Amino acid sequence: MLRGLLNKFVQTGNVASDSAFGGKSFFQPFKCCSVHSRGCTDIVCCILFILAILGYIAVGILAWSQGDPRKVIYPTDSRGQFCGQAGTPKKPLLFYFNIMKCASPMVLLEFQCPTTQMCVEKCPEKFMTLVKAYSNKNDFDYYKQFCKEGVTNTMLGLCPAMLTPSRPFTRRCFPALGQEGGVITVGNNSKFDDGNGNIRDAKDLVDGVKNATLVIEARQVVMKIFEDYTQSWYWILIGLVIAMLTSLLFIVLLRFLAGIMVWVMIVMVILVIGYGIVHCYMEYAALKGEPGADVTLQQLGFQTDFTVYLQIRQTWLAFMIILAIVEVIIILLLIFLRKRICIAIALIKEASRAIGHVMSSLFYPLFTFLLLAMVIAYWAVTAVFLSTSNEPIYKVFNETECEHSRATCEPANYTSSLMRKQCPDSECLFAFYGGETVYHKYLIALQFYNVFLFFWCANFVTALGQMTLAGAFASYYWAFVKPDDMPAFPVFSSLGRSLRYHTGTLAFGSLILSIIQIIRVLLEYLDHKLQGAQNKCTKFLLCCLKCCFWCLEKFIKFINRNAYIMVAIYGKNFCTSARDAFFLLMRNMIRVAVLDKVTDFLLFLGKLLIVGLVGIFAFFFFSGRVKAFENTAPNLHYYWVPIITLVIGSYLIAHGFFSVYAMCVDTLFLCFLEDLERNDGSAERPYLMPESLRKVLNKKNKTEPAE
Repeated sequence: MLRGLLNKFVQTGNVASDSAFGGKSFFQPFKCCSVHSRGCTDIVCCILFILAILGYIAVGILAWSQGDPRKVIYPTDSRGQFCGQAGTPKKPLLFYFNIMKCASPMVLLEFQCPTTQMCVEKCPEKFMTLVKAYSNKNDFDYYKQFCKEGVTNTMLGLCPAMLTPSRPFTRRCFPALGQEGGVITVGNNSKFDDGNGNIRDAKDLVDGVKNATLVIEARQVVMKIFEDYTQSWYWILIGLVIAMLTSLLFIVLLRFLAGIMVWVMIVMVILVIGYGIVHCYMEYAALKGEPGADVTLQQLGFQTDFTVYLQIRQTWLAFMIILAIVEVIIILLLIFLRKRICIAIALIKEASRAIGHVMSSLFYPLFTFLLLAMVIAYWAVTAVFLSTSNEPIYKVFNETECEHSRATCEPANYTSSLMRKQCPDSECLFAFYGGETVYHKYLIALQFYNVFLFFWCANFVTALGQMTLAGAFASYYWAFVKPDDMPAFPVFSSLGRSLRYHTGTLAFGSLILSIIQIIRVLLEYLDHKLQGAQNKCTKFLLCCLKCCFWCLEKFIKFINRNAYIMVAIYGKNFCTSARDAFFLLMRNMIRVAVLDKVTDFLLFLGKLLIVGLVGIFAFFFFSGRVKAFENTAPNLHYYWVPIITLVIGSYLIAHGFFSVYAMCVDTLFLCFLEDLERNDGSAERPYLMPESLRKVLNKKNKTEPAE
């Protein structure tokens, strides 16, 4: 009988108005998410998006036809040839004639060094000068492999003045730098002969001892981290699978034990953080009186061996203070929001029921992840091809003063050119990649277009996921008989509606967000470029602009999210839906500020709990603190490497599952506000919210008269 009265009410189409924050109209339940009353929205933006995608494809094709990624992957010799590639010298490593003409080994990764470079099969393994090698046939035969082609006993100018023991790094031969007793060495020697009769210090090979030490230590740290990953990758995968199963189990348990699980989750988070505080205090107390434990972090400075910090009392004191502050904040929030937690629990219970009826929604983030991976891959590949679509540029390099120094030259006819006659000791060497054609002049514009379309497409994929899930969960809320009145496949039905009718709306919302994001990128770029020359006024202005656009981006994301929910329910265009969602939220500002945020906070605690459990388990396993795992855990240089990887990975996995839950809660919350405004619990306009929410809010549906 109630359903018959409801259908009769829907057919009459009662409407009410409210002047505060815009008008409101009574909701018509059976029309929610229906295709019969829908039409294509924001068609102009849809056409613009399709044209932009076609242009993006054209840019990709142009970049792929002009670019050559080998310019990034493989080193280039002085003649512009790739080392170790087909059609070029089949020698994989790049050798520098005079490494001291380069600023430092790190600079060689970004800029071309002003010295002759050639491809070699292997790097030099011993000290040797040209003068000494020339007097010994065997030594000279070894030396000639580092000389230009065609070298003879009478053409020694084609050879470097000296050789130093080197090691390959990023396919380039760098001096085999070491450190003994704080002294920089090369090939276990602190001094070497530069080939001109001068004995020089090994530190002259780099731009200062400090930079050389940093390069050496950074290289060692990177290699140790890489080795740790090779030793622990399978345990990391097992940990990530455990995080995924824990997240899935947590959501399944919420389906049946939402109230108990929420309180258990709150208590466990407090206990986990409390244990962290106790553990930090125990470590802090255990280090009392230990030699060197009272050294401050400021006195210790930066150390590449991070385990050193764990031997200092101040480190554990800092951890303990941070965890204590977090613990106090969580407890205070729970005390002040205890009454609202009951409503949030009811909302979470209903979200659990909704997900129970739409189980396929849990796997939708995998589809979003796949689309985002495709967008990122297309952007990255296009960016690489665009950045490598330049032509090789050759410059004049010389030892003595020359008016043509650093001028552009052609290596093919340089030996007979006027510049060579005026500067006999000069050479025409490969300098960098560039170009003067129309394509090369607008290359920066194509890169900008590539970045902008990346933001637009990525935001479009995210928006598609939000609208799809919102449509699926809204169909659950407004179904009078659940699940009979729901579509057979809610997620697929919602995805089809979103793409068929609201592609333009998705493109419109994502375009607004992309424009703001690209402005933020430009502001960061300007801040980086003006960092050395900016005055205090400019710095303050840039800081204000970055802060304002950060806030604007957060606000637009909030508006877009709720606008997509309204579009999924009503099928209106973006502007109308954004306005309706904004006014609806403003009319219920207290509920939005408290109830919705309390629910978000509880879901965040769930993610924090999963991350904490996985992190604690990983800590005891990889650190060897538990004797049962001593023989099982791999031997690592830094046991924090797999721990940090697992913590980050488990958070991303938990976030993927809980993002579905958050979208469900936001959708049901907006539907809940609509229900309160459109209905009054009478027989003609009954509340469609679940009984649990009606009890918490003290709302009741009036008993219908007998037929």
